[in-house]
Amino acid sequence: MRCRYWIVGLLVLFCSASPPVGSAESRSRADFYTPPPGSAERRVVLDLLHAKIAELQALDVVFVVKRMEISKGWAWVHTLPQSRDGRSRYEDFFALLHQHNGRWSVAEIPCTEFDNPECIDSPDYFRRLRQRFPAMPDFRK
Repeated sequence: MRCRYWIVGLLVLFCSASPPVGSAESRSRADFYTPPPGSAERRVVLDLLHAKIAELQALDVVFVVKRMEISKGWAWVHTLPQSRDGRSRYEDFFALLHQHNGRWSVAEIPCTEFDNPECIDSPDYFRRLRQRFPAMPDFRK
């Protein structure tokens, strides 16, 4: 019987710790949007990434978009590049983009090495990214 009260107490504590609907966090996420497939904005962002990956890796790829969020002139993109025929798949490609005077540019492409404290898997990667780009929205998951 004592165990049941303990579990109920933990559940109450857990539920009270979650943010209420309409909190500042959920309202701020409303500022983010994902351009729909086929839209001009999505095409411009992906064309920029195509040019960048061709420059860096000399690859002609098709991007499978896993995540594309845009807010206040900034974009965070996570793609899964693959060959045009779909037979070859490459490592995930992330990019932070910034729009200035109506033109998108790549602000940063994070490294994806495992166990490297400067790379995207580091727990404080987004905190350090925000230090470098203070105007950037909070793109953490």
